[in-house]
Amino acid sequence: MKAAVIEEQGSVENLVYRDWPDPQIGPDEVLMQVKACALNYLDLEVRRGMPGFPIETPFISGGDMAGVVEGVGTDVTRFKPGDRIVFNPFGRDGMMGEDCQGGLAELAKAPENQVIALPDAVTFEQAAALPVGYGTAHRIMFDRAHVKAGELVLILGAAGGVGTGCLQIAKAIGAKTICASSSKDNLEKLSALGANHVINTAEQDFSREAWAISGKKGINVCVNYIGGETWVPSLRAMAQDGRVVTCGASAGFDPQTDIRYIWTRELRILGANGWTDEGIVWLLEQVAAGEIEPVIDSIFPLSDIQAAETKLETRNVFGKVVLNP
Repeated sequence: MKAAVIEEQGSVENLVYRDWPDPQIGPDEVLMQVKACALNYLDLEVRRGMPGFPIETPFISGGDMAGVVEGVGTDVTRFKPGDRIVFNPFGRDGMMGEDCQGGLAELAKAPENQVIALPDAVTFEQAAALPVGYGTAHRIMFDRAHVKAGELVLILGAAGGVGTGCLQIAKAIGAKTICASSSKDNLEKLSALGANHVINTAEQDFSREAWAISGKKGINVCVNYIGGETWVPSLRAMAQDGRVVTCGASAGFDPQTDIRYIWTRELRILGANGWTDEGIVWLLEQVAAGEIEPVIDSIFPLSDIQAAETKLETRNVFGKVVLNP
C-alpha cells in the first residue's frame, strides 16, 4: 500500500509518501480501506517529536479515519467487507497514529470494538473530521460541563477543530455562544456558523467583553484549551457556579491563577480528555440529520501530505484538513 511515512522525527520534509507493507489483521481485527483521514495538531507533534515521547520510526500518524471494510478477522461478527465504517482511534493498543500505526495510508486496522458503523448519509470526509476534535467537544459539552439550553458559553480559540465543534454542539443544545479569536476572517466564519457573539482578542479584552455581553452576570461555561495568560481572565468572566473546562494548554500549562474567583463564585474547574463511542455515534446521527455540519477547510490527496501538514502548521485553516488516500 501507499502511506505517508515519518522517516524520522523533525521537519515536514521527513514526511514521505511511499510504499509500506500492508497491515496484517488478527482474529478480532478489522482492516479498513481508508477513504479519508483528517489531520489533528497531534499529528504535527508526533512528526516533530514530543518531549519525553519518542516514537520508533519509520511511523504512520493519523488518528481520524473513515472508509470501508477491506477484510475481517475470524472472530469478527459485526462487520463484513464493504461495510462503511469509522474507527474510534483510541483503544487496546493506545492512540492510533501515536502509540500504534495510524490512518495516513491506504489501509489501517483496529480491533472490532473500535469500529463504528457509518451512516450512508455521512460522507467519508465528514466522518473523518469527527472523532478527535468533535468527539472531544461532545465530551466537554455533555459529559463534563453539562451545558443546558439558555446558558451562555464562552469558547476561546474558537476557530480550531474543538472550538467549532463546541460551537455547533452548544447551538444544538440551545445554549448561547460567545466565540473568541484573534482573526477577523475567522470571526466572520464563526458568526456564519451560528455564534451569537464574537470577540476579536487582537483588539479587545475578551474577559471584559464577555462580562459586558452577559449583562454583568457572568459566563456559565468557559471552554479554555489555551491556558497561559488567558486563565485568570477566564475566571474573572465567570458567573456564580460557572464551569471552566480545559482540554489543553497551547499557550502554557502552568499559568498563575486567582483562587478568589473560585471560592467566591463557587466555580468548578474541569478537565476533559478524549471522547466516547457514544459521543461519536451521536455526532454521526447529528450529521446524518443535517443538524451538524463538520467544518472542513480543505481536502488534499495523500500524496500531498507535506502541503497539508504545512497548511495546518501555519494555522492557515478554519476547520479540518482532510486527506484522501
